[in-house]
Amino acid sequence: MADTGINPTAAALLGLLHEGPMTGGQLMAAAEKRLGPYWSMTRSQVYRELPALAQQGYVKMGKPGPRSSQPYSITPAGKRTFLRWLSEPPGRDALRNPIALRVAFGDKHSAAQLRQLYENATAYHSEALAKVREQAKEAKKDGDDYTSAALEFAIAYHRAALSWLKSAPGK
Repeated sequence: MADTGINPTAAALLGLLHEGPMTGGQLMAAAEKRLGPYWSMTRSQVYRELPALAQQGYVKMGKPGPRSSQPYSITPAGKRTFLRWLSEPPGRDALRNPIALRVAFGDKHSAAQLRQLYENATAYHSEALAKVREQAKEAKKDGDDYTSAALEFAIAYHRAALSWLKSAPGK
């Protein structure tokens, strides 16, 4: 099977558009709500990908709405491309943790800087863990096993980060 040539962000947008037409802002909100615990997208990525997807014939633009908002909907070609993308190998994770990067240079931090770094990271991961646990509970209640499974990844990630932070070296 030939490679679709679409990147994961474009594929995520096509996947979200299966739910119905959305503007860029609505896609951002849907991505944050549904994918945010384990997949990040920036507004600039969304607004860069949508015209490219339209040019490829994978989405079509609807009539502009209030404040020139532009709704997009997935085309049959977009649906076929998304389904082909799902069958492609996912590739390797791109691990980029800004806390671990700073800890790698921990000998350059003051004790107070390092302590603050750990405190902020612990607060973030604790809050994110509580939020994603609630999302997973809702997904389970709704019978959405696939969303629930993806959210379990985010739960495990935040638990692992909190565990690692407890053992990270201080000064």
